[in-house]
Amino acid sequence: MRVVALIICLLLSVVGALGVASPARLVSLVRSFQTPVGLLFAAALRVVLGVALFFSAPGSRAPELIGVVGIATIVMGVITPFFGVERFRRLLDSWSAQGSVFLRGWAILAMLLGLSLMYAIAPAL
Repeated sequence: MRVVALIICLLLSVVGALGVASPARLVSLVRSFQTPVGLLFAAALRVVLGVALFFSAPGSRAPELIGVVGIATIVMGVITPFFGVERFRRLLDSWSAQGSVFLRGWAILAMLLGLSLMYAIAPAL
């Protein structure tokens, strides 16, 4: 499970880096999830990440924190489909209208979250 968590966290970091480099490309990528299937895919990805984090927690550098983040991620994944495509579309329109500085700020946070989670769940050398 640790490998799955590391891969998804790496993906999160790469998407964050993409957003820092090109906010327009990040918005374009996120817009691809504006379908019922896309929303279900995002939900499934969240649930898989949450389960992987939860089961990786005991061997991590911060077991309690990683366990809580895993559970929170599972819950977010389960409720994602109930968010609805139209609400997601409105949120993304509002988010993307804030400008590139705003988008880059969120992208930096996503990149740092992914890297921090990778550090916390990676085996200590």
